[in-house]
Amino acid sequence: MSSGMTSRPGADAHAVILFDGVCNFCNRSVNFVIKRDKRGYFRFAPLQEPKGAEIAHRHGIDPEQLDTFVLIEDGRAYRKSTAALRVARRLGGFYALAYALIVIPPFVRDFFYDWFARRRYRWFGKKDACMVPSPELRERFLTDEPLI
Repeated sequence: MSSGMTSRPGADAHAVILFDGVCNFCNRSVNFVIKRDKRGYFRFAPLQEPKGAEIAHRHGIDPEQLDTFVLIEDGRAYRKSTAALRVARRLGGFYALAYALIVIPPFVRDFFYDWFARRRYRWFGKKDACMVPSPELRERFLTDEPLI
């Protein structure tokens, strides 16, 4: 999914991950990425928050579609399994090996992604509100307002 923006590959200092901010599994996934992203390459925004919704709209993605994981990198939007595999590749080490699964056609990968996404609330639960990052992680989250 192209955003229509032009950008040189690798030109962006940071990639943005849009996620379901009330999903417990999604929040754990964000914390997993933060812990392993030693260079601070990724920034995060819940789809339910104004900044996350704005970024999603800008890239032609409906922010009401909370069953998707979105990576905005080098002016392009990647969704679902493609986004997850591209994030794993950036984490390096053992996690980068998962990127080999990119050779599987997206409709096959996303079948399993969608199957899991439909069950994630039942298996992992959900919160009433989006997570609030700790003070030391605030700069990694994109917001319209200062976090308190």
